[in-house]
Amino acid sequence: MTKIQTTDIASELVTLRDFWRYAISRFNAAKLSFGHGTTTATDDAAFLLLDSLDLPIDTLDPFLDARLTADERRLLAERIDARVSTRKPSAYLTGRSYIQGIRFRVDERVIVPRSHIGEILFSEYLGDDEPVYLPDPIAVESVIDVCTGSGCLAILAAKFFPNAEIDAVDLSADALAVAELNVGDHEVQDRLTLHQGDLFQPIGNRKYDLIITNPPYVDHEEIDAFPEEYRAEPAMAFDGGLDGLDIVRQLLSEAPAHLNPGGGMICEIGNGRHILEEEFPDLEFVWLETAEAPDSVFWISAEALGVSIKKKR
Repeated sequence: MTKIQTTDIASELVTLRDFWRYAISRFNAAKLSFGHGTTTATDDAAFLLLDSLDLPIDTLDPFLDARLTADERRLLAERIDARVSTRKPSAYLTGRSYIQGIRFRVDERVIVPRSHIGEILFSEYLGDDEPVYLPDPIAVESVIDVCTGSGCLAILAAKFFPNAEIDAVDLSADALAVAELNVGDHEVQDRLTLHQGDLFQPIGNRKYDLIITNPPYVDHEEIDAFPEEYRAEPAMAFDGGLDGLDIVRQLLSEAPAHLNPGGGMICEIGNGRHILEEEFPDLEFVWLETAEAPDSVFWISAEALGVSIKKKR
């Protein structure tokens, strides 16, 4: 769509409801793909419009019939057109993504965060009951987020574990540059340190009460079939090897050397449960159910990984 056509649309449409209907029609006609926090054209259009206007992303109805300013109409028309013409995820167009309503900066240097682990952290630590699987938040003194990307899970850890020092590691310097912005936005830089390197390599022999990791876990066949929206994200954030579990295997191998007794690791793996259980029949994986998947995340205790308390002589 040309700039003149975009200007025409901006002059013809008046309310948020007008732009929402128009965006849904454009998205459906273009057969866009979703999965970056939304799953349908209806929801993706709502996110793009609301976040572009700096409105709450889960509150559409009160604003539907609000008349928009000329500048707002131009902005929405341009972003709707950009979503269709570039097929970039809407989060890249607004520069923001959300986990359980908490905002994080994103751009093409990082994968758009949509980890199931965020949901689990909130369900474990915001309910009235004691945590079912994860450690007592007050007792946790050290956490590492491996493959941190935008830093979102490490930042959530800093919020949920008030007494913990947090390390966050990523191989990508570009991703860590975005993570640094998010750490500053959330004002957790006094307890959260970013490290560049491969998995546990940058932290030496340090041990932790909790390991959090959402590593690359997509297999090559699935990557080859990616829609354009997913191809807009950094390829290294997805590539888990031929069957998707190369990095997960490495984590299981290296994690025991970095866990304190009584601790454990929470890890997202996508669709590889049957492969892991067949390959590691003696490991006691606890599969944590989320709203969208019953077995995409596992918890494994330090003891299950062979970590034991050393007896005093």
